[in-house]
Amino acid sequence: MSGIDPSATVHPSAVIEEGATLGPGVKVGPFCVIGPEVSLGAGVEIKSHAVITGWTEIGDETVVFPFASIGEIPQDLKFSGERSRLVIGKRNRIREHVTMNTGTEGGGGVTRVGDDGLFMAGCHVAHDAVIGDRVILVNNCAVAGHCVLGDDVIVGGLSGIHQWVRIGHGAIIGAVTMVTNDVIPYGLVQAPRGELDGLNLVGLKRRGVSRADITALRAAFQMLAQGEGAFLDRAARLGEETESAYVREIVTFILAESDRSFLTPR
Repeated sequence: MSGIDPSATVHPSAVIEEGATLGPGVKVGPFCVIGPEVSLGAGVEIKSHAVITGWTEIGDETVVFPFASIGEIPQDLKFSGERSRLVIGKRNRIREHVTMNTGTEGGGGVTRVGDDGLFMAGCHVAHDAVIGDRVILVNNCAVAGHCVLGDDVIVGGLSGIHQWVRIGHGAIIGAVTMVTNDVIPYGLVQAPRGELDGLNLVGLKRRGVSRADITALRAAFQMLAQGEGAFLDRAARLGEETESAYVREIVTFILAESDRSFLTPR
């Protein structure tokens, strides 16, 4: 179904192409362009000079700031015009000059962004990426195609995530960092070439994780760093020995199928 809800407000200078859907309470500011296959959920606000195009769905109460470009075609030479989507969840804050692209046939055809994220000025989410809930991408960082970022991930400013990389739940990436391999849940990555330098202890404490679980995570990290055998063997052995749900989450992540290798503890 397409159409503009009677409670939506659209500035006279905005262009709403026929076929677009604007839900209850939507606000579209001056000089915006809303494409014919765009669906804006209840309470979405599009501030001035933003372009929302492509087969794009934006969830309730998300705010898009000026000069963002949302739903354009992928920056992928293999893209040949196939029909693909961008699905953005609820209550996101998408700041100035952010770019988010639709998917490609080779990547499943959908780029997905979860709920309650903060995407700061100038950051980029590429084709077929999957971004979890409560993710923060700091100014001018870039997430390449096919990446998967778990819930509560933070990526520092001016950082780049290589295509196909997975970043586990609760991990944090420092500023000006290049990440070329998978990052375990709750990992702390920093340095220009992306080194796994510990655990995101500050984030764990802020989320109220118990002291016992943090102790178990620290012990697990040490075993992954210094235990006997290859990294995957250490992870498998850790999974057999632990009773911590947090540690099991790390083990499951490591043993899952991946197109990249891992950043391993220093």
